[in-house]
Amino acid sequence: MFRTLREDVQTVFAKDPAARNVLEVLLLYPGLHALWLHRVAHWLWNHKLRFPARLLSAYSRLVTGIEIHPGAAIGRRFFIDHGMGVVIGETAEVGNGVLMYQGVVLGGTTLEKRKRHPTIGNNVVIGTAAILLGPITVGDGARIGANSVVVRSVPPGAVVVGVPGRVVEDRQQAAAGELEHGRLPDPFSEAVRLILEEQLRLGKRVAKLEGSAGFTVSIDELAEKVSRIEKSFNNGKGNTLGGDYEI
Repeated sequence: MFRTLREDVQTVFAKDPAARNVLEVLLLYPGLHALWLHRVAHWLWNHKLRFPARLLSAYSRLVTGIEIHPGAAIGRRFFIDHGMGVVIGETAEVGNGVLMYQGVVLGGTTLEKRKRHPTIGNNVVIGTAAILLGPITVGDGARIGANSVVVRSVPPGAVVVGVPGRVVEDRQQAAAGELEHGRLPDPFSEAVRLILEEQLRLGKRVAKLEGSAGFTVSIDELAEKVSRIEKSFNNGKGNTLGGDYEI
């Protein structure tokens, strides 16, 4: 038991650079408190003491802001960073070494009394406010981006972002704990970029046709707007769709 408690504290230091000393971790980390209370509640649940288990779970939610159903199975080295608003459903299963940020929901999609919550593999990172729904499986080493809504199973080592969540990168050997949102691909931005690129090509073709037919070719007013949009998608670094937008 004491070995497990010590491992939990070491996990906090390993996954949160803000942790300074053991006393601070023991007293001020609601994610750790919620995990310890859940372990007791889960033991009660497995021994058919359902009401005391639910009562302890409700108390844990009151004092930590984290709701973990006592029926959920949680592995070792699990850490909830900050934690407020996290909800983990009854039939959810969480593997070892999982890092979860605030606002994450492991929810169900059916009223039937069966497996209805996600199964999370080992060394998975789930970003802030991500929502995972249904009896899906998230493979070992996967990364779920912030605010993603995941309704389909995720292969091991994959990076998922968006609504609905889509695999944007496959990294079988991803480092545990790594989830740099600033470097994650953005499928929406990529789709807009492709549309703008096609718009540019079509505009140039039309300009050439008009020029060959003797029409006066002027600078396309839309081109300036496209340039501004592209610049905003590139964080002010200028356009990338073939350089000059003037036709």
